[in-house]
This record gives sequence, structure tokens and C-alpha cells, in this order.
Amino acid sequence: MSDLDFYAHVAARGDVLGVGIGAQLAEWETELGADCLDTEDGSLLRRDYGLVELSFQEDGGAWSCFGVSVQVHRLRWDTESSVPAALRGAYGEFAPSTRFESLASAIAGLGCSVEAEPDEDGRAGAIHRYRVPESGVRIFVRADEDAQGQAGEVRSLSVSPAWWHGTG
Repeated sequence: MSDLDFYAHVAARGDVLGVGIGAQLAEWETELGADCLDTEDGSLLRRDYGLVELSFQEDGGAWSCFGVSVQVHRLRWDTESSVPAALRGAYGEFAPSTRFESLASAIAGLGCSVEAEPDEDGRAGAIHRYRVPESGVRIFVRADEDAQGQAGEVRSLSVSPAWWHGTG
């Protein structure tokens, strides 16, 4: 398996190593380990593993995941420490960047499609947004070139139904 397999799986299935939205903090720690940075703000918690960033909300003492973000652009500077050991063990080495065309093809190979999203907020100049209808996952792709990347590179994937509610 490869890093591209990982991204395609997240996009098509909406989980990371079998853990996804609604999972508790301990479930994520079991799969990805304890090597992370937690930032708590009241009833919200952001857990940062580098490549994978998670959002949790506390309710009655339980922390439930409501958002998963795969920050592919972070690998441009550091592929070693930004990828959790569990992901390296499952998928091997991760490249510093991934092309959208390759990811879209891998997603199609899993039986899913990718659709461009309309630019309703006027931000299409820097980032293009795509959606995998079968999972609801959003893919953000660099549309321009600058010091931080080239056009056509995947910036991030977002598994966040609560954030995308009502946008189709």
C-alpha cells in the first residue's frame, strides 16, 4: 500500500485506519498513538498528529470526534515526523506532495467519483474544492503556484459532516 492508497481510502470511506467521525478520543489514540499535540478550548479539543488533525467535542465526559482533516501540505517540509508511525507502518513512506489527478484516479478505482464544488465564497483563485459524493469528503487542491506549492497539488482532505451540513 502507498500514501496515495491512504488518501484515496480516506476520501472514499471517511475513516483513518478504521476510525472516523463519532469515535471517542481513546479509539483514536489506540490507532494513532499518543504522540500528538492537544489544544483544548472549553468543550472543544483539537488533536494534532501532523498529517492528521482531529476535532472533538466533549459531552457528558465523553470526547466525540466531529472532524478529521488530512493536512497533506504539511508533508512538503517534513514527511518523517509529520506522519504518525501507525500510518507509516500501514502505508509505507509518504511523498512530500500528491497530485490531484492521481488521487482522483485512485478514488475512482475504489468505485467513487469526484465532483468540483462551485465557488460560492469567491476563493477559487487559490484553492479548488472537490467533493466525493459517496462519502461527503472534501478535497482541497492548490489552484495557483507559490512558494508553498504547485498548482494541482492536494492541500488537504476534510471529513467533517458537521462543518459541511447543508452544502450538499
